[in-house]
Amino acid sequence: MNKHNKFTGVPGNPESPPLNDQSKNEPIFGKKLSRRDMLRLTGATGLGLLLGGGGVGGIMAARNAVAEPTKAAEGDSSSIPFYGSHQAGILTPAQNFIYFAAFDFTTTKLADVKKLMQAWTTAAAALTTGELIGDVNDNPNLPPSDTGEADGLNPARCTLTFGVGPSFFDERFGLASKRPALLADLPAFAGDNLDPKWCGGDICVQACADDLQVAFHAIRNLARIARGTAVLRWTQEGFQRTGAADPKGATPRNLLGFKDGTGNPDTTDNAEMNKVVWNSSSDGPSWMSGGTYMAVRRVRLRIEVWDRSSLSDQEATFGRYRHTGAPLGAKDEFDDLDLSAADASGKPVIPVNSHSALAHGDGTVKMLRRSYSFSSGLDVTTGQLDAGLLFISFQRDLMKQFVAIQQRLSKTDLLNEYMTHTGSAVFACFPGVRRGGFIGETLLS
Repeated sequence: MNKHNKFTGVPGNPESPPLNDQSKNEPIFGKKLSRRDMLRLTGATGLGLLLGGGGVGGIMAARNAVAEPTKAAEGDSSSIPFYGSHQAGILTPAQNFIYFAAFDFTTTKLADVKKLMQAWTTAAAALTTGELIGDVNDNPNLPPSDTGEADGLNPARCTLTFGVGPSFFDERFGLASKRPALLADLPAFAGDNLDPKWCGGDICVQACADDLQVAFHAIRNLARIARGTAVLRWTQEGFQRTGAADPKGATPRNLLGFKDGTGNPDTTDNAEMNKVVWNSSSDGPSWMSGGTYMAVRRVRLRIEVWDRSSLSDQEATFGRYRHTGAPLGAKDEFDDLDLSAADASGKPVIPVNSHSALAHGDGTVKMLRRSYSFSSGLDVTTGQLDAGLLFISFQRDLMKQFVAIQQRLSKTDLLNEYMTHTGSAVFACFPGVRRGGFIGETLLS
């Protein structure tokens, strides 16, 4: 990172380096990707497997492959634009790491919230371009305005994505009339074992980067800036295999050893994204136009039990071959899921209650998945690893997309034997930030 930062004023500082506007859909690395390449980079689709657990948590959910892994391995310093018509970190090909954080506001003044959003915008513009925050980093008589642990590191494709939860619209800020009807706490699902310490939040920040220290640095500094206005409620780190470990960019595997999905909806297809992900003015409050709804589930995997299961049982549970990722009865990972295929005895080749069959349904309901594995050390109560999947999905309608699939999975998914959902939250992610504007401007102004 540079020693001195030009981001010392309001967002859109004329001294700031130019950023490509996402609304222009310019390729990040100067090279267009084919649809197949994009699918391989961004993860699973409706037939892609959710690792739902007591529900949708989707293990097979997002493939989370790294865009241009060979470049990442070489230390590519490319940054992803912060300003644009939509927030980054949604359609962006998944980076290697995530640091997810939910905050609660401690203020009751809407003016304080607006002031924080403006400060966070200035900081986020710096963080995503590899600059130090503020201009007080060389004065020996004052605390530095940046914590410094990412000084000298490149941006590592860092993205910061912001959204507000249902609790943000209570009586504190007088915004109840602006709460979207689609934004509500999720209903209870069969098999849920939710712990309040992993649930809810007034506002969330999803920090993703190809370096975990860069992602941590972003959340740490946003939390520092928020002191007196908001406090951390819960956090979760996550990972996938890196570009350096897999320079060919094959589909990542989840902690159960299976390839993590095969085909999210095509993120390069604007019409498809408008149908599946982005809100329009006809969906509800005008401030959400260009935004989307995020569902977050923390899914604990019973990996010790899974490790004692036979390979044939594991493959029947997922409905896919472990080695190739192909649907049972098929050869290629990207072959269509044929749920009508039967063996000589008339038994379905892909079990009807396998994860892939239930997640796919009739193939008409899709959502964009962007999940990461996690390992949070040892559970001293059970002596087992607290490891699993931080499932994240983006969708235009929480009830018609996420909840519909989750309810189906929670009832009969064979994977339910090997997992439990311990955390849950939903957020309305703002539209993108315009230059000179700030995060949440369409709601708060």
